[in-house]
Amino acid sequence: MPSGSYIDGAWFTPASERRIANVNPADTRDVIDEFPAATAADLERAVQGAVAAQRGWAATPAPARGRVLARAVEVARRRKEEIARTMTREQGKVLREARGEVDKGIAVLEFYAGEGFRMGGRTLPCELPDVFTYTIRRPLGVVGLITPWNFPWAIPVWKTAPALVAGNAVIIKPAELTPATCGLMVEVFEEAGLPPGVLQMLVGPGREVGSALVDHAAVRAISFTGSNQIGINLYSQAARRGAKVTCEMGGKNAVIVLADADVDAVAAAVINGAFGSTGQRCTATSRLLVHQDVAGALTEAVVEGARRLKVGPGLDEASQMGPAVDEKQLRQDLSYIDIGKQEGARLLTGGGRPAGLDHGFFVEPTVFGDVRPGSRLFQEEVFGPVLAVTTIKDLDEGIRLANAVEFGLTSSLFSRDVRACMRFVEEVETGMVHVNEATVGGEAQLPFGGMKSTGVGEREMGEEGLRFFTEQKTVFINSSGGAARAFIR
Repeated sequence: MPSGSYIDGAWFTPASERRIANVNPADTRDVIDEFPAATAADLERAVQGAVAAQRGWAATPAPARGRVLARAVEVARRRKEEIARTMTREQGKVLREARGEVDKGIAVLEFYAGEGFRMGGRTLPCELPDVFTYTIRRPLGVVGLITPWNFPWAIPVWKTAPALVAGNAVIIKPAELTPATCGLMVEVFEEAGLPPGVLQMLVGPGREVGSALVDHAAVRAISFTGSNQIGINLYSQAARRGAKVTCEMGGKNAVIVLADADVDAVAAAVINGAFGSTGQRCTATSRLLVHQDVAGALTEAVVEGARRLKVGPGLDEASQMGPAVDEKQLRQDLSYIDIGKQEGARLLTGGGRPAGLDHGFFVEPTVFGDVRPGSRLFQEEVFGPVLAVTTIKDLDEGIRLANAVEFGLTSSLFSRDVRACMRFVEEVETGMVHVNEATVGGEAQLPFGGMKSTGVGEREMGEEGLRFFTEQKTVFINSSGGAARAFIR
């Protein structure tokens, strides 16, 4: 298992007194690894190596860069179980979800491997005769990636793959809670033949390593996924020096259920969306806005489903929901449960810690009913397995309440009424919209991202993900023998 930081093709031990302990959140007695944190001085060395390596990588034809990613696909498939088990051990999610996440990353690698053959521009007509005009895309140079702990394989992959195939050198700072899974991604690229220095990884505190990465003049772009507070500060910090930035941040995602919906299908989707990955995903179903005619039956089905979930260590194949990632997140989950009670919401199930799991950061799947739209439980992101249920009288109220939060990542409507579905798609204020399925999910070829406070900058994945890591040139080739132009610009 990789340990620590990686610069210029080699793992190294930083000269730092601050140590990072990688602990299994399902059993804190299991210390996976402990190593010194990287420093700002290590970041400087990584930048210098990346700058030197990027020149040769950018000169490598894009199809050849894509073939490195194609080889990474095969390496990752061969190492799938190792990646999944490492992820489960250090992040906590159950093995079924970890294996699914590995597959998602592999699909992203497959997509961007093909993009090496599609790094094209456009040919466009010129106003002048005998002048050929077209556009091309070129890499930015060195780019910085700051990734979270909740998807420690998929998010690093979906940021790194487009950056690499575009011809950039990458410096990635993964979350301190999940360095080993990101380290395995580095090993996969290394085994696939990526030249030394093109991908660097530093594990260290955000206030030192992350801040130095955002501030460094040689780092042309920053891609960040994490909390709103950190993301907005990072965005303004990078903007002061004119760097390109994209930030993917919070969500408070709603499922609207109309009276004609299939209650059993909705319940299954909501249970997956609310409690899968222990609710620790920005696309998690946080709010259930259910029509008054089916509110009783659907709420009962969701509560019963939540009670049946087996909570336990992710490495146990029978477990259906793992722990919170660390003590801080556990405290946040329990705090919001207390807030829900204080605000007068009705606790329908859960609300505490499951028995017999004292050495991990476990919390019960929790459902609140009668949640008021103005309450904190309705408005604020918990990032845990806590679902807020609110009754609505019609689609108008459902859309209004779905939009009545600062976030705008994803949403869903369950209905058989095509007109209602199409109206929902047009009026809901989210970057991703689902009809008759859960709020979670994304695919490599489709853009991922949200509106309002959820994000700033380009979308991720798909063509948009590649576009962020390039800059466009407009080319004029004059074959007329003259150089004069009839207009000024």
